[in-house]
Amino acid sequence: MPSQAMPGGSSMMGMMRMMGEGGMGGMPMMAAMAGHVEGRLAFLKTELKVTDAQLPLWNTFAQVVRDNAKAMEDMMPGGMMGAGQSATLPDKLVMREKMITAHLEGLRKLKTAVDPLYAALSDEQKKTADEIMLTPMGMM
Repeated sequence: MPSQAMPGGSSMMGMMRMMGEGGMGGMPMMAAMAGHVEGRLAFLKTELKVTDAQLPLWNTFAQVVRDNAKAMEDMMPGGMMGAGQSATLPDKLVMREKMITAHLEGLRKLKTAVDPLYAALSDEQKKTADEIMLTPMGMM
C-alpha cells in the first residue's frame, strides 16, 4: 500500500498537527521532519507520476510545501522552543496561539495550491494522492 511506503508517514501537516496535539513537545520532531521536505516531495512526485503538463501546478504546490516547512522551522530556533520549558502559562498560550495561526495560514496556502493540482490529476493519480498524501501523520 503506498501510504505505508512514505517513511513514518511524515508530512508537513503531520508536523503541524504534532504542535497542536502534542503541545510544544512535538517541535524537535517538527524540526527533523522539516529538513526532509525535498525527499518527501520527490517521493510524492514520483508516486503521483506527475506529467509535464502538470508540472507548473506541481511546482506551485511544492513551493508552498517548502515555504510552510521553512515557516515552521523559523518559529522554532531559540524563541518558541527555548521559552517552552520556563514560560509562564500566559506565555505558553501566546506561543500556542502563534503556532496555531501559522498552521492555519499554512493550511490555507496549501489548499490553494492543492485544489488546482488535484483537479488536473487523472483518476488514477487522484486515487494515489488520496492514499499517500493524507496519512495517519497528516500531509506534506
